[in-house]
Amino acid sequence: MSKSLKRVRAALEAGGVAPDILEMAEGTRTAADAARAAGCEIDQIAKSIIFRGAASGEALLFITAGGNQVCAEKAGALAGETLGKADAGLIRAQTGFAIGGVAPVGHLTPIRAWCDPRLRGFATVYAAAGTPRHIFPIAPDDLLRLSGAQEADFTR
Repeated sequence: MSKSLKRVRAALEAGGVAPDILEMAEGTRTAADAARAAGCEIDQIAKSIIFRGAASGEALLFITAGGNQVCAEKAGALAGETLGKADAGLIRAQTGFAIGGVAPVGHLTPIRAWCDPRLRGFATVYAAAGTPRHIFPIAPDDLLRLSGAQEADFTR
C-alpha cells in the first residue's frame, strides 16, 4: 500500500470514518472516469482542486462536485488573495499527493479548504484516496468535518 493511501486511510480512521477504499481498474484521474468506475453521478465525485495563493505561495484546496468548475475569481475572494496555477511540486510538497490522486484528507501539512454546497445533495460522495486508482465513499458532512473545509459558493 502506498504512503499516500496509508495517510488517507489513517485520516479517515482518526476521524471516526470506517475506510472503504476502492481500487478502480480503469483509473480515476478525471471526475468522469471516477463516476463511471464508481457507478455514480458525476456530481457525486468530490474533486480536490488545488490553486496557489499568489501572495501566500500556499496551496489552497477547493473540493467541488465533479460536474462543476471552480471560478478563480470567486475562489480568490474566499481565500483573500489572487489564485494561480499550483504546480506539481507545490502540490506534492504541501499535500503529499500527486496530481490525479489528491485526496481531500491526509495532507502532509494543514491546508485551507472550501467545499462546494452541491455535494450536500447526495447521501454519499466519492473522493480520491491518494492515488489515481483509488477512491473512497464518504457522507458529505463527514467530508467537510475531516477536511476542515468551509462550505462556500465558488463555482461557475
